[in-house]
Amino acid sequence: MSLLSYLDSFAAFLRPTLLALAVALALVATLDWMVRTRRLNPFGGVARLFRRWVDPWVMPIERVVVRSGGLPAHAPWWAAGFVVFSGILLLAAVDFLRGQLAFALAAVDGGARGVYRLAITWVFAVLQLALIVRVVLSWIRARPGAWYARWSYKLSEPFLKPIRNAVPMIGMVDVSPIVAWFLLGIVQAVLIRVW
Repeated sequence: MSLLSYLDSFAAFLRPTLLALAVALALVATLDWMVRTRRLNPFGGVARLFRRWVDPWVMPIERVVVRSGGLPAHAPWWAAGFVVFSGILLLAAVDFLRGQLAFALAAVDGGARGVYRLAITWVFAVLQLALIVRVVLSWIRARPGAWYARWSYKLSEPFLKPIRNAVPMIGMVDVSPIVAWFLLGIVQAVLIRVW
C-alpha cells in the first residue's frame, strides 16, 4: 500500500471523526452555556459535572475572552469554535500534504525535467506565501521583527524593495505586493517553459 493511499485512508477516517467531535463539542458547549446562563440549575448534577470536567478545559479560553471584553458565558462557544477551526485546518493540511506528495511523485517519475518543475513550483509557492503572510500581517499591524513575521519579511523584502522604489503608491495604498505577485507568476511561467 502506497503512502498516498495511507493518506487517503487517514483523511477518510479523519473527516467523520472530526464531524462527530464537532457535534459532541457543540452539545457540550450548549450545556455549558445553559449552566453558565442559569438556564439549567447551577447546583444540579450537570452543573457539578461540568465544573469538574469541562471548566478546566474552557478556563484558558475564558480568560482570553474576558480580557478581550467578551462575556464568560460565551467561552464554551469560543472553545468549540476553536476546535472546529483547528479540525478544518487539519483536514486542509492533510489534503495539501497529499496533493504535494502526489505532485512530487509525478515529478520524480518525469525525470530531471519533472524535478526542475517541482523545485520551481515549490520555490515560487513559498515566495508567494511569504508575500501573502506579509500583506495580512500589515493589516493587523504586526511587528516585522516578531518571530511569526520575520521569515516572510526576509523572503519578500529582496523583491519588494526594488518594486516599491519603481512603483509609486496610489494614495495611501502600497501596490508593490500586487505587482510582485504578478511578476512572480510571470517569472515562474517563464522558468517552467525554459526547460
